[in-house]
Amino acid sequence: MVAEHLGAAPRSAKPRATGVLARLCFAAVAAYVTLLAVSFATGFWLIDKQGRGVPTDFVNVWAAGRLVQEGRPAAAYDWAIHERVEYAGVGYDFGGYYGWHYPPAFLFVAAALAVLPYAPALVAWMALTLPLYMLAIRRILGDGIGYLAACAFPAALWNTAVGQNGFLTAALFGGGLTALPKRPMLAGVCFGLLTYKPQFGLLIPIALAAGGHWRMIAVAAATGLALHGASWAAFGTESFAAFLANMAQTNQAVFGEGRAHLDKMQSLYGLLRALGAPATAAWTAQGALSVAAAIAVAAAWRTRLPHALKAAALAVGALLASPYVYVYDQVLLAVPIAFLLRDRLNTELRPIEWIALAAAGLLILTFPAWDLPTGWFAVVIVAGLVGREVALDAKAAS
Repeated sequence: MVAEHLGAAPRSAKPRATGVLARLCFAAVAAYVTLLAVSFATGFWLIDKQGRGVPTDFVNVWAAGRLVQEGRPAAAYDWAIHERVEYAGVGYDFGGYYGWHYPPAFLFVAAALAVLPYAPALVAWMALTLPLYMLAIRRILGDGIGYLAACAFPAALWNTAVGQNGFLTAALFGGGLTALPKRPMLAGVCFGLLTYKPQFGLLIPIALAAGGHWRMIAVAAATGLALHGASWAAFGTESFAAFLANMAQTNQAVFGEGRAHLDKMQSLYGLLRALGAPATAAWTAQGALSVAAAIAVAAAWRTRLPHALKAAALAVGALLASPYVYVYDQVLLAVPIAFLLRDRLNTELRPIEWIALAAAGLLILTFPAWDLPTGWFAVVIVAGLVGREVALDAKAAS
């Protein structure tokens, strides 16, 4: 049905669409590599001119891991203790703090990375997770250009710059959706592991239930329980108690006081708060959007839409539904885009589609230049493209 409403093009069209995309992606990747290289050479990334670590988001992971190695995993949730270890990691008091808000299960990763000094550990983390993300996008697109396209997506630059976990989130989400039709057990495992960052899994059980994938729900639940059970055995009840107690403090600091910069929060909540709206109004609007996204995803997964469109709807819906999204999390947006482009690589993209995707990319790429979470508008644009394809498919089927 998708091929019908998109209009099957002659085979000669594929090299043109793929060729244009490849050239654009190569230019973007070259620019990113140059920017990171210059930033490193001038002391603005990884190591400063004094030979000290440049603090980024990753320092909270490294510090938590070091506390695990010292036999104090619960101390990762103690802001005062954790802050001092962050300062030790980069070699000086940088006058800020990067909080550790993850469930104890992510301490396994942190502890493994903290074996290395801070800067090498950040590089190792990117070297481990970037290929997983690239492979997921490659498998979605079904074309070798997927590797290049994954690296060219603007959020990949920001994730690399701060050493965040956007690559892992996108790899698990995209890998699960890709495996779902033929390898449902693997998909369930991917979704279960995604519970390390639960705000992006809110709509997954809704979609799977609507689609009747009950076995996959069971596998995902079992995987999640096994993961967190292992972390309880490794890090103790005290770590879970500290994590739960920390949630209220984190909620107040991030959402109430805006200590993590509300203009950087790429959600409807963040946008409204950045524009000056009170918290109650912002939460009401975000809640309504989250419910709407859940209803739309459930409706899509109950139909006989092609899997690619269902997957795109779930991935973009996950970003819309969560109030806690930062630009590095938007690596996940590459997943619905890849599912949309998978069918379009066989045809020429319409001008409006090129414009829409370019605008979404620019909104993410240029977000540091604005005092607003422009990345949220990129998600809305992609959601619009997904909705358009769903409508066209429904029209072609009628």
